[in-house]
Amino acid sequence: MKNMTLVAAALTSAVATASLAQTTPSAEGNTPAVATPDTQNPTAPVAGANSFTEAQAKERIEEAGYTDVAGLKLDDKGVWQARAMKDGKSVSVALDYQGNVTAQ
Repeated sequence: MKNMTLVAAALTSAVATASLAQTTPSAEGNTPAVATPDTQNPTAPVAGANSFTEAQAKERIEEAGYTDVAGLKLDDKGVWQARAMKDGKSVSVALDYQGNVTAQ
């Protein structure tokens, strides 16, 4: 009987753990600061402590398809802001601490 109780407890724990692992991503902007290639936080740019240097920020923006990046400044929310060209148009771009590049 004791073994049955242990087996039942183990199975319940395993099922609960598996169901927790299948939650859908949050659209609240609370995405952790980890690399998530091919995805972008839906609330980007996200304010936070930014560790990108100016050179790294420019490189990330250029890798996202922008050219002629100018006026790159880190704002008080930890978001890199600049002007750049894309598809022949001048746009404002932002790079947040998560690496999200957005046009505004």
